[in-house]
Amino acid sequence: MSVLVITGTGTEVGKTAVTAGIAALARAEGRRVAVLKPAQTGLLPGEPGDVAEVARLAGDVTTRELARYPDPLAPATAARRAGMPTVHPADVAKAVTELDETHDLVLVEGAGGLLVRFDEGGSTLADIAWAVNAPVLIVAQAGLGTLNTTALTAEALQRRGIESLGVVVGSWPLHPDLASLTNLADLPDAAGAPLLGALPQGVTKLGSVDFLAVAKRSFSPWFGGEFDPETFAAQFAVQ
Repeated sequence: MSVLVITGTGTEVGKTAVTAGIAALARAEGRRVAVLKPAQTGLLPGEPGDVAEVARLAGDVTTRELARYPDPLAPATAARRAGMPTVHPADVAKAVTELDETHDLVLVEGAGGLLVRFDEGGSTLADIAWAVNAPVLIVAQAGLGTLNTTALTAEALQRRGIESLGVVVGSWPLHPDLASLTNLADLPDAAGAPLLGALPQGVTKLGSVDFLAVAKRSFSPWFGGEFDPETFAAQFAVQ
């Protein structure tokens, strides 16, 4: 695998932290990594966005952002309000192809959830994943409600014939409640794919060295980490 698309089950679920963690682990293995953000919303020109955060946490990675819109809305809506061009799957596929030629791993980070619209034709991150023939990693919340949104995301991928690589909890709470704890066992069923990691809450406050150490513990060996879902769950007693 040289291209991986990363989506969330919604907004603010930890997609950027997960993207940075995977990038950091790949860099630690000596791989050349590129991170592509097709559309960044809610920021003005010159303000640091998601790719800047990934670079801060992961280190020496290539970053590219195709479009930026000032309103914190879905890309298609934000583009319409700003009177700016939208991003089409073909634009993303072209950028991915270019980056893939000179990198070992290209990470494509979505905006919001899987079916958020990018253009006036209703194209979504699912269409982008299809266009670049890449698997998708689902980033989910830990607590109540996550099983439904994870299952909906996985079903949307399956219906489109797109591989769901697995699910990662983007922000594991410092004091997990009962729903979070039981979800560790239930998330793989909802996703139809394995639990491949859980990043602790607040991890983005760390510097790059400490962040890499946490990423090593928080991601599956599939990404170069040490995370084992059974060992992780065994730390917590569920009555």
